[in-house]
Amino acid sequence: MKEKARKFYLPDFIIRHARGIELLFVLMTLCSLFLMPFVRVNYDLTKYLPESAASKEGLDLMEEAFGYPGTARVMISDVSLYEAKRCKDAIEAIDGVDMVMWCDTATDIYGASDFIDYEGIQDYYKDGCAVMDITFTGGDSDPETRAAIDEISDLLGDRGAMVGMAVQTKSLEENVARELSMIMTVAVVMIYLVLTLTTTAWAEPLLFLLVMGVAIVLNKGTNVFLGTVSFLTDNVVAVLQLAVSMDYSIFLLHAYTRYKEQGLPMEKALAAAIDEAINSILASSLTTIVGFIVLTLMRFRIGFDLGLSLTKGIVFSLATVLFFMPAMILRMSGILERTEHRSFLPGFDRLSRGIYRIRKAVLLAAILLAVPLYTAQSMNSFLFGNASVGAGEGTQVYEDDQKITAIFGRSNMMMAIVPNDAPLKEKALSEELSALPYMKSVTSLSDSIPEGVPEDFLPESVTGLLHTEDWSRILMYTRTREESPAAFAASDEIQSIIRKYYPEDSYLVGGTPSTQDIRTTITRDYDLVNILSLLGVFLVVMFTFKSLAAPVVVMIPIEIAIFLNMAVPYFRGEEVNYIGYIIVSCIQLGATVDYSILTTSNYIDARNKFGLDRRAAAVWTLKRSIPAIFTSGSILTICGYILYFVSSISAIGELGHLIGRGAWMSVLLVLCLLPALLSGVDPLLHKNELQRLREFIRKRRSH
Repeated sequence: MKEKARKFYLPDFIIRHARGIELLFVLMTLCSLFLMPFVRVNYDLTKYLPESAASKEGLDLMEEAFGYPGTARVMISDVSLYEAKRCKDAIEAIDGVDMVMWCDTATDIYGASDFIDYEGIQDYYKDGCAVMDITFTGGDSDPETRAAIDEISDLLGDRGAMVGMAVQTKSLEENVARELSMIMTVAVVMIYLVLTLTTTAWAEPLLFLLVMGVAIVLNKGTNVFLGTVSFLTDNVVAVLQLAVSMDYSIFLLHAYTRYKEQGLPMEKALAAAIDEAINSILASSLTTIVGFIVLTLMRFRIGFDLGLSLTKGIVFSLATVLFFMPAMILRMSGILERTEHRSFLPGFDRLSRGIYRIRKAVLLAAILLAVPLYTAQSMNSFLFGNASVGAGEGTQVYEDDQKITAIFGRSNMMMAIVPNDAPLKEKALSEELSALPYMKSVTSLSDSIPEGVPEDFLPESVTGLLHTEDWSRILMYTRTREESPAAFAASDEIQSIIRKYYPEDSYLVGGTPSTQDIRTTITRDYDLVNILSLLGVFLVVMFTFKSLAAPVVVMIPIEIAIFLNMAVPYFRGEEVNYIGYIIVSCIQLGATVDYSILTTSNYIDARNKFGLDRRAAAVWTLKRSIPAIFTSGSILTICGYILYFVSSISAIGELGHLIGRGAWMSVLLVLCLLPALLSGVDPLLHKNELQRLREFIRKRRSH
């Protein structure tokens, strides 16, 4: 009689094939390292607008008909009109420069000084400084545009100052390349220090960082299959993946150590640890995945980009911990044993008792503050567009922007795309737009050609900039910021004037109309993302604890922490990037709800398994939960603040600030508020409502 085939047991399979699994992960890591340089990075938020957005349609049409030109604004200090003219001609001759707008198109600067209307050209020349608006032949991130910016910078030297989307994009690319390695280096060093304090072997932090490093490389390398990722994704995901999923490896190794201390042989202890870890890690990671994956449902597609990469990162972290880490534990077991040391963490007895004593005061404060905090966080002043993600204080772009704005104020370019069917109508539109009080200049072909000169007489190199066979392009510069109430009002008025002449097939493109569409799209996304993330996490927690009361209790501290985190900018009078506002709400919920789940699980164990009363159970729960929550929360807090302090890119720095602040606030609320909630709803936690509901349904069916 044949021996009955043994049932497949995953831990045994992992241990038996440890060397093969190790080799497989090494090969995958090498492939990912090879693929990483081929991942393209996008810096233009307008690329993520839905196809139905009016500005997106206009941008696509303009790119097809005229190309998608990059733009810049340059100021030359300490020059005469004649020197500025020579500089303008030199800039215009640089490869990659399409046109340079300056006052010489309407003023004879070679005339006698007495006949030059200096008052009339103050938008272009003032106090010995000349400012010019440049349009490039390529896009903002085109290599030819970057080369042209470098040539302009070399040409002008210390007298030049440059701003604009093309300059900002170039600065972003350079800063990202320089700062990303610095961010990861500082993060690794700081996480190593935290792990050294919270682990019991000097080699453990090295093992954790090795395992997470492999997971991060696999995630970044496989981004090549997405084609292009946003600069936010490229910068933020690696740090968040390191911070959020470090718990999985810590849990597995601690389970292994515990079984070893019980006297089990190495391989049996590791198999038991894997078996224990599989369910716990999967349950823990599921809430994080739910929080991240809902971002992919945003209509503003940067959410899809970021959410998919974050979710993919968690999946790779899970696979690496469950398959690759056991092989590394077997290989490093001797080193781990030889480098053991006592725990540096205290017992937390006094802290746990102190937290329990103040539980009622904390609960009362939470009740009183919840509604005001919720109201305050919804009243923030938000930024939405490309201008809000640019270089921050301390960068050359920021300093140059301050210099130019101090002398000439703002200059914001917009372009109208209209049918090329009636030159007189186009001329009338140009004249009406020029008369607007905030309009600095308007350039159209019909308004520029001398009366009586046919368009056919001009070379295509001139007319092609503003006309094609079917379409006309009108360039406008307003005296507004790209993103402000005044800019939005100007954009609305300009669009209404354009539609008066061209009711159909007319578009206004540029930073301001794109930002308006981003605002409309992303504010609609917030309610969807918020509701789905809450619902998803609620369901995961409900089925984990088989209780309807547990998810409510678990989520209350995290939601109040989110309200508090997002209300801080309102009380401080700061503007918030709305993309970060949405993303951090999901990240903070998905990444820190595990603290509540762990604490609730420990409380239920204290009551059911050990028979402790409410007070003893709450104190015991805190003593057992604080070390894990402290480790995880410290890592996430540190990673967030590293992004904030190191990155000069305002959107990344602000996102890091929100993540770091949100992490420690979640830790504080979970440890101080959750024990009061757990002891308050203690009877409900023992009812196992879902089991009772299933029994009720079964009885009803049997009758």
